[in-house]
Amino acid sequence: MGSPMSFRLARQGYAVTVFDPSHAEIEPLIAEGGRRASSLAELAEASDLIFLTIPNDQALEQIIFGENGILPALDESKLLIEMSTLSPAVSAKVASALAAAGARYLRAPVSGSTVMAKDGKLTVLASGNRDDYAAVLPLLSCLSARQFLVGTAEEARYLKLVLNLMLAGTAALVGEALTFGEKGGLSVEAMLDVICESVVASPVLDYKRAMLIRRDFTPAFTVSQMINDVDLALDSAKFDHVPMALSALVRQQYEAARAQGHGARDFFMLLEQCERDAGFAM
Repeated sequence: MGSPMSFRLARQGYAVTVFDPSHAEIEPLIAEGGRRASSLAELAEASDLIFLTIPNDQALEQIIFGENGILPALDESKLLIEMSTLSPAVSAKVASALAAAGARYLRAPVSGSTVMAKDGKLTVLASGNRDDYAAVLPLLSCLSARQFLVGTAEEARYLKLVLNLMLAGTAALVGEALTFGEKGGLSVEAMLDVICESVVASPVLDYKRAMLIRRDFTPAFTVSQMINDVDLALDSAKFDHVPMALSALVRQQYEAARAQGHGARDFFMLLEQCERDAGFAM
């Protein structure tokens, strides 16, 4: 996700300094005029605005608090914009550390795929100081089609997990419902023709329509990635004492898919799993 976002900023004339442990990932951006930092510390020292896109909580803690972390380089002149899907708890821990250092922190997780990132069609969910948000809104607008400021603390983290829980449940229910319809003699294509024009139509169903019809589950977001995000939500819900019976059940369906070797496929492959469970020849 970070690569297409960096390209968009560079092509809009922003001076972009990048760091990635996988040097191959940033070579195309360097060729476009981006500057390579030799370390995270160098990047933090050279930049007033620091954007992070990372895979998980552990990576964030290592980047901030690790032996070669950036916390010592952060002060009142620095604004950290963290754009990944992370737990509210770890994000709050980082917020406290940055506040103690005098640095500013904007949570800005994104909703959308890497294709949408290339086209600048992501949705940004932000929470933090309103003035900090206003200061970087032109850059966020370069990266996304829609931007929402939803709070001052970890609200954006919660909202991103809300969206992904709904996506997880949607794929599971769609798989089950379409399988039921197939048993009644309907084709997936015929059902989706109606569903996508009905009261239950949604952008995600329209986006996944061709994938479901063609059974091409080349991933925009994998089964394993969905499990990780559902786990973040369930862990947070446990801490907050929120019953999540349906989400916990849906998670087991994804776990079964991963156990059967489908972890790297798009999460809408649950259609195939439902069909298999219903006795369809695969």
